[in-house]
Amino acid sequence: MPVRTITLCYRKIMDASATRPWDKLVWDDSYAEFRLQAQTFNPGNRYRSFGEILHYVPNAERLHFLVSGAVTGYVQQLNERMPDVLDNLGRQFLKFNRFQFELINSDLQDKSKHQVAVNFVSEPLRWHDTVGPYLVVSEARPAAAPTGEILTHLVQLQPFLSIYSLLPAAPDASANAG
Repeated sequence: MPVRTITLCYRKIMDASATRPWDKLVWDDSYAEFRLQAQTFNPGNRYRSFGEILHYVPNAERLHFLVSGAVTGYVQQLNERMPDVLDNLGRQFLKFNRFQFELINSDLQDKSKHQVAVNFVSEPLRWHDTVGPYLVVSEARPAAAPTGEILTHLVQLQPFLSIYSLLPAAPDASANAG
């Protein structure tokens, strides 16, 4: 059987309803940074919302990147562990190797309209099977136990968690062993 390798993407959205400390810090600091960076694109305060700035000001899409600096330290605090996604045993197991910050909405005069997302992309995973709403996955290059078994995780497909990419199938090395 060919080895199937996938990466997962989890989109974490934070807005005024955030209750977890990490989420609130990301939301607060990204809003402060948005207000600061928006001055460059809105010197006469002609525009009130992120959408207006994006629509009327050339190169305003750079605000995503410029504001992301305010959240990079918070993302580093996660120690490459994807937040909120647990395996069937309640363990946080997914490692991410990249992220992308995104401004969804904001208003320079109304903080409650500020909404951001952080998209986390996992390290490659070996996808063994799907059982109902669960993916059976393991590390892409798992270290086999002396008995030959491979430790797996069951991860439930849930809102904002998606298969991000499929890597080309490779022949199963164990089929050629022995």
